[in-house]
Order: sequence, then structure tokens, then C-alpha cells
Amino acid sequence: MKFDMHCHTRAGSIDAKVPLDRYMELLKEQGFDGMLVTDHDSYRGYRKWFMSGGSRRASAKDFTVLCGIEYDTRDAGHFIVIMPGGIMPPVLRLRGMSVERLIVIVHTLGGILGPAHPFGTRSASAMFFKKFRKNPDLMKKMDFVEGFNTCESSQANFLAQELARKYGKPCFGGSDSHEERYVGMAFTEIEGNITCNNDLIRAVKEGRVTDCGGQEREQTAKAKHKEAFYSVLGFKAYNRGLGLIFTPLRKFHMARGHR
Repeated sequence: MKFDMHCHTRAGSIDAKVPLDRYMELLKEQGFDGMLVTDHDSYRGYRKWFMSGGSRRASAKDFTVLCGIEYDTRDAGHFIVIMPGGIMPPVLRLRGMSVERLIVIVHTLGGILGPAHPFGTRSASAMFFKKFRKNPDLMKKMDFVEGFNTCESSQANFLAQELARKYGKPCFGGSDSHEERYVGMAFTEIEGNITCNNDLIRAVKEGRVTDCGGQEREQTAKAKHKEAFYSVLGFKAYNRGLGLIFTPLRKFHMARGHR
């Protein structure tokens, strides 16, 4: 089956413009069998679609919509997180926990995770943070690597795939689309019938992710701006600040068993 494993929806990510139903339509036209919704620190896009009966509409026939999240840690960038069906811990909607705590929570609840664009934008990519540079064996605790992201350069994607090979991790490919023109520019191929999150988690653990790839986008002025030192430092400060603000609420949810 062919999936786009990094998708942002208008209802779930503040900077995204594509409704989930339109995302499905575009991917089906390109021969995809499914998608993974990965909104930033939010399940809102998927939940809104599901609660409105999206999974029962004719457009969802022969197409699998999986629910994930792109989580912003305070010390290691962005991670794609996939939890078992029906498990959407409120703590994952509060950005800014440490990567070590994220790993424990996700694995304790039966989920999987991996670094998004590990060599991509410096303010959001694991391999540009001291945490991973000082402790590269954190990669052993990852379940997969995003090996191809259309936002990133060919060099960044090459390094991501080399990282996956070094640690024996499967590679995901995702378009990281926020606009229609980028939908479906990356793919992940998985053996087996993937109908839900549990199927995907099982496939990753059994080594049935077989290929990924796609086409990198053109380099834009906006992308270059994001790499400037003031943007990198500003985003890191913003992320750490929000992480501190959310700490009391995060502790509350963790004390209640992540429910």
C-alpha cells in the first residue's frame, strides 16, 4: 500500500490550507491508498473529520486515513507520533516536553515515534540539537526515521536515510504538505493491508515498510528565512517558553495516567 505519511490539515494545523477530504481526493487521484494525518501538537483535524462521519463517506472507500501527530519537543525538534487506535493522550497536545519523556509516554501506551526531517530546518530537526549530538544512542529508541520529506534538500534526505540505515530503522516518506500543490509529492510503501493505526504499528515492528521517496520542492525565500540564525534562535526560545507555560497542565494529565 502507498501512503503519504506526513500530512497537515486545515482544521488541525494553523498554517495548513487543505481540508482533509480534499487531501484524500488529491491523493486518490495520484494512486495513493492512504495518508497519515500529522497536525502540529493536535488531533483536531482528524477528530473533526471522524466525528463528522468522514470515515463513512463514499470518498473514504478503499482509502485509509490514519491518525498521528507531529509533536514539538523542547530539546530535540519535531517527532511523528503514532498511537494505537483510540488513544489520544491530552499530554501530546501540550508541546514542549523533553524527548526522553515523550519516548517513555509513547512506548508505555503502545505507540511508535520517529524524528521528522532529522536533518531539515535547524529549529525543528533532531540532529541539530545538542540532545542528539551528545547522546546519539537516543536513535536506538526510535521506531522509524522520516527518510524523505519534500520540504528538505536532497542532502538532508540522504543524511536521514543514512541515519536510518546506521540504526536499522525503517524510513517513512511524507510530503509535509500545507498546500494543495505539494500533496502527494512523497510516498511510503508498506506490505500488507493497513486499515488502522494498529495495523501500521504492527507493520513497522515487523519490518514491512519497504520503500519511500518522492520529489523535493523548489527552495523558497520563506525556507531560507527559516534557516537564518535569528529565526532558529527565536523559534527555540518560543518553543521552550511554551513548554514551561504548559508544564503544570502537563503534570496534571500525567498524574491522571495520560488520559
